[in-house]
Amino acid sequence: MTEVRHEPVAPTRRQWLASGAEIDAHRHDEHQIIYAARGVLTVTTDAGSWVTPGTRAIWVPAGTVHAHRAYGELELHLVGLPASSDPLDLGTPTVLSVVPLLRELIIEYTRGFAGSGPERDRLRAVLLDQLRASPQQPLHVPAPSDPLLRAVHALLKLNPADNRTLAELGREVGASDRTLSRLLRRDLGMSFPQWRTQLRLHQALILLADKTPVTVVAHQCGWSSASAFIDVFRRTFGHTPGAHPTG
Repeated sequence: MTEVRHEPVAPTRRQWLASGAEIDAHRHDEHQIIYAARGVLTVTTDAGSWVTPGTRAIWVPAGTVHAHRAYGELELHLVGLPASSDPLDLGTPTVLSVVPLLRELIIEYTRGFAGSGPERDRLRAVLLDQLRASPQQPLHVPAPSDPLLRAVHALLKLNPADNRTLAELGREVGASDRTLSRLLRRDLGMSFPQWRTQLRLHQALILLADKTPVTVVAHQCGWSSASAFIDVFRRTFGHTPGAHPTG
């Protein structure tokens, strides 16, 4: 990313972004919690992309250069925390599960971002307690650095429904499936099926935010049937695609 904007204080606020709106690369001296109560937000760094549906939030550590993109009509909640207050001790962006209580705490905290006092301090303390208890979620689509993996990534990003095997994709990019599997484990810490599923779920969330019917999403993202897609989606996000909050 180039022309990185430096914002010393990470904002605590609620804002709305139209579908397709972007926030260019920037960084804060503070930590930030990013939560989309409606719509879908992607957070991108040089290390890859994180996607946040309504049951997840993204933790962005202080100093991390990141950019945002909205899908669907986005209701965005941002919570800034001083770098000295690090309840998670995480050095990289991380997706966290948002249970109903944490959701309401984030919404309430960003609604009353102006002012301070004992009540707000107590609200913040409970919010931090809930963050510490939030399980981390594997919703990161890592950006491959190896040229061979980047070539495969470009093919799958262009067509998430591409069902070719790793060996077939390897023949197109000039590598064996054994070489590509080794690179995936070494560079991304994933198997090929895990990586492809992450890419497909990432695209599925974007399509759902644009109100694409579930059956069409399943087809465009490479699942054999709507029921197969719904099963993977429910196991990953805890609810069905039809119950997913959109813009």
